[in-house]
Amino acid sequence: MRNTFLPKILLPLILLIEVAQSDPDPLQDFCVTDVATTQPFFFNGAPCLDPALAIPSHFTTSILSKAGNTGANPFGFNVTLTNAKNLPGSNTQGLTMARIDIAPNGLMPPHSHPRASEVTLLLSGNLLVGFVDTSNRLFTQQLRAGDSFVFPRGMLHYLYNLNSLAPALAVSGLSSQNPGAQLSPLANFVMKPMIIDDVLKKSFQISAKDVERIRKNLGG
Repeated sequence: MRNTFLPKILLPLILLIEVAQSDPDPLQDFCVTDVATTQPFFFNGAPCLDPALAIPSHFTTSILSKAGNTGANPFGFNVTLTNAKNLPGSNTQGLTMARIDIAPNGLMPPHSHPRASEVTLLLSGNLLVGFVDTSNRLFTQQLRAGDSFVFPRGMLHYLYNLNSLAPALAVSGLSSQNPGAQLSPLANFVMKPMIIDDVLKKSFQISAKDVERIRKNLGG
């Protein structure tokens, strides 16, 4: 009797691996973003400029040289990202760079990147970083200037500035052109439409007044 079990289990595994892959490989040397073309429909990446029109400035940016405003949110952090518009030569390359400014005692709260792994290099300051895996195990480390830390794809992670006097500065590389970011506090308490109070009360074991207070503090 022919064994049909192996093909039946292999096909779903192959499909799962295909779905879990990172950004598609480019089909040419580069695909400089054509910022002048209006995108008529949604697809992965951005329209390409004629390769013959590419110039060196398409592959460089100074966007990460400017400090971000850490006072624009209650947590005290700012993230500046490269993208296909401010760094056209990065289009289809499957990567993003980020500048992370964190105020004294500031926090980049627990968040995740659904489409990318991340490696962070601390340039100045003193950070406590960590991520939580799917078994709720915490991996945490205190970083000093020159130290690096890897956050696996999709894992909830945070960066906390331990210094109450000086800001911290880090840069990160992410393995996707569009890594996405979902901040846990905002995803739970500040969204539209709102999650009903009963769900939040039971999930976090808090009262209706706590829900109202947290939403107000987060700007909801």
